[in-house]
Amino acid sequence: MNIQDIKQDWIDQFEKPLIIAGPCSAESEKQVMEIAERLDKDYVQVYRAGIWKPRTKPGSFEGVGAIGLNWLKRVKDEFNMLTATEVANASHAKLALEFDVDYLWIGARSTVNPFTMQEIAEALRDTDKVVLVKNPVNPDLDLWIGGLERLAAQGIKNLGVIHRGFSSHNKSKYRNNPQWQIALELKDRLPNIPIIGDPSHIAGRRDLIAEVAQQAFNLEYNGLMVETHCNPDEAWSDAKQQILPETLKDILVDITLRKKNDSSDVFSTKLNRYRNEIDELDNQLLGLLASRMDVAKKIGNLKKEHNVAIYQPDRWNVLKKLAIRNGTRMGLSEEFLEHLLVSIHKESVDLQNEIMDK
Repeated sequence: MNIQDIKQDWIDQFEKPLIIAGPCSAESEKQVMEIAERLDKDYVQVYRAGIWKPRTKPGSFEGVGAIGLNWLKRVKDEFNMLTATEVANASHAKLALEFDVDYLWIGARSTVNPFTMQEIAEALRDTDKVVLVKNPVNPDLDLWIGGLERLAAQGIKNLGVIHRGFSSHNKSKYRNNPQWQIALELKDRLPNIPIIGDPSHIAGRRDLIAEVAQQAFNLEYNGLMVETHCNPDEAWSDAKQQILPETLKDILVDITLRKKNDSSDVFSTKLNRYRNEIDELDNQLLGLLASRMDVAKKIGNLKKEHNVAIYQPDRWNVLKKLAIRNGTRMGLSEEFLEHLLVSIHKESVDLQNEIMDK
């Protein structure tokens, strides 16, 4: 099956945005059932729980294992909820199917490995279960889409993605940098594939979850996956990013859902005017960047003439600090300025390298 031919019928059945909620890890049958009971069924359609937990360090809690699938089945039977869990290998996938789990998601650590993705895809061949693929740990859109293509090639037609953010060496208030533009590019390339936001893993802190959830809906995401726990501070994994079921309801009640468009003349007129302004400013920006690169070339020629190294760390650090200080005073975010300046500096260094090699 071609990924472009896949339809999103599975998500169109929901009148409201899809909300998947439950604990990061299933810890006990009592804990699983208490959370399920406290979740508001008018807002949450799917109950999630981690049965197997891939952890960074050995010796950490790695999930209760297959016994937890019995607890998910009980949630399904007693509360009439759909269920979801992460599968990290083919064995997990087969067990999840055996216990009739409705939604299977593939985590960031698995998405990054094409061999693992292929094995899971083959284990799930022709399933009618919903299979969701989290973005890989690092910002690699083709790897993310490649995982979907492997699943589609095995006849799996109910597909979606989960945007959980990306690891980054740059400082950020988030646990995982959202890099929204990558998820939006996936939406552009695969508009037929539903996208679910994961504010818990993006934020890494419960006080930021509402903010990230609203940003996801501002970008017209199809739903959210949010980690909830009956006693978040005592959770066995990712305690800082879990919230009470009641807190989740408060967040969902307060969220503003955005419509796709507005056909009114007032909206269209103003939007076109603002877009024209942006086009004009973009042309000015490009002209300034081109002029800056011309100066960088002159500096490259001067350094070559005097046999001076291209990279001058003292100068770069001073320039960056000054630009970030001035930019933040103008209302630009430090994170944006960091990315912009690094990209400009890299292009300048590349141009000077070309001059040195001539």
